Amino acid sequence: MATLTDSARKDSARNMRMSAKLKDGITEVKMVINHPMETGRKKDDFGQLIPAHFIQQLLVTLNEKPVFETQWGTGIAKNPYLTFRIKGAKVGDKLETNWVDNLGETGVGEVIVAAA
Repeated sequence: MATLTDSARKDSARNMRMSAKLKDGITEVKMVINHPMETGRKKDDFGQLIPAHFIQQLLVTLNEKPVFETQWGTGIAKNPYLTFRIKGAKVGDKLETNWVDNLGETGVGEVIVAAA
């Protein structure tokens, strides 16, 4: 995945909200990614096709080790909301999410695991 400059990292972090809550050995991770997720089949007000623009790959790491990876296409709605659970995290561990879309744009978000 592409790496981001500190400035780009701050901009993309504003476009993603994340939480990670640990309870009974299971960490529930929730995130919302602000992204248009255009399919390329929708038309604008003038009848012109809106070009495809969607997240293709998403990777979540826990303390820099991959714990969740997915590949998306045009079937995911605008501003995707994602929830998943992982084992093995501790309070204070860092989760980082990186995504890349079909136009080469990237985003990143971080969250520290907290007790529920």
